[in-house]
Amino acid sequence: MQTPQIELVRLGQVAPEDIVALHNDPRVLKHMPLAIGHFGLAECAQWVEDKERQWRENGFGPWAILVDGAFAGWGGFQREAGDADLALVLFPAHWGAGRMICRHMLQLGFGQLGLTEVTALLPPSRTRLGALARFGFQPAGERIIDGQSFMRFTLARP
Repeated sequence: MQTPQIELVRLGQVAPEDIVALHNDPRVLKHMPLAIGHFGLAECAQWVEDKERQWRENGFGPWAILVDGAFAGWGGFQREAGDADLALVLFPAHWGAGRMICRHMLQLGFGQLGLTEVTALLPPSRTRLGALARFGFQPAGERIIDGQSFMRFTLARP
């Protein structure tokens, strides 16, 4: 079996329709409690601009993730309450590549981007936490965002 080719590009380099499809997939939305309301092309344009602003203001942000050249989702680091928070949102067909994608993003974060610690915030709907433990993430309490509870995990640069 061939290892999938992972490529990280800026969100503006992928078709907005692909991002809209991801953000409207009910299997994805199950784990995105902050994603409420209509998400169409206009909302997508604003969302992409907000994510690009993260790069300008923080020197890091989320990427579009391509697996074997196809848009698989988005992920990267976002500023959240002073933390560099690792996000990963994939189409269900690509959930099996999550570990490889996460490893790649963490290498870039701790290497090229110079991060010293990252967090991961997961909603309570995420009950399978073994992958976080394998990466070395440690439980670090809870964070409330817009009235929603998230489990917080931290990982220091190796």
